[in-house]
Amino acid sequence: MMPEIIPHPSPNWNERPTGTVIDTVVLHYTGMESGAAALERLCSESAEVSAHYLIEEDGRVFSLVPEEKRAWHAGVSRWRGAENLNHSSIGIELVNPGHEFGYRAFPDVQIVSLLSLLDGIAARHHIPLYGYIGHSDVAPARKQDPGELFPWQRLAHHGFGLWRRTSGEGTGMIVGPGQKNDNVIKFNKQLGIIGYHIEDIEGFGVTTECAVRAFQAHWRPETISGLIDIGTASVLEDITGQIRQLGEKT
Repeated sequence: MMPEIIPHPSPNWNERPTGTVIDTVVLHYTGMESGAAALERLCSESAEVSAHYLIEEDGRVFSLVPEEKRAWHAGVSRWRGAENLNHSSIGIELVNPGHEFGYRAFPDVQIVSLLSLLDGIAARHHIPLYGYIGHSDVAPARKQDPGELFPWQRLAHHGFGLWRRTSGEGTGMIVGPGQKNDNVIKFNKQLGIIGYHIEDIEGFGVTTECAVRAFQAHWRPETISGLIDIGTASVLEDITGQIRQLGEKT
């Protein structure tokens, strides 16, 4: 059952570019000491940040910016070849202190509200399975939210995103920073298929390391190392395969 949505308008929005199709949902944590502080900042004209929705830890849902408008939540961002995800995405902030102020698990009631909200969004917009992503996915060099405790598997179970079909076991390293070989090229290409922006396809540089960390936080949160080990490689192969299958069906 969808919780009541509480209007709390933010002045921080503008128009989406003409012809823009909303095809992505970007999930964040607030990363502040309280939900009240986060709500105040998202609605402060001087802060120049916002999201379409904020979900409190007790499950309350606040509507800040109308979905048809462009909220300012993703910043400098790239995903699947698109830049500036603010143009084409809906941004949802989940109240959580984040890694700076005592990162913790997201309460069940908060996730239940999120799932209900996503039900409505999916009914209004066509969001592909690979379009439910985290802030760290679209800005891996800058952001780490919603983090490794976010229940991506639960969302995927309800039809909002992809989840791995392999265990992801195995910690033996295959490649790491500074290396250049055929495995690096293969993994960089797979990261690109999923959606991450890789600057040097032939080398394991900074953008690769940041993308691997974001990928691990999303799909293999047991180990966030920035290195591609056996388990990460198997999950990477799996998610890439799922995306290819989705492409074949369209």
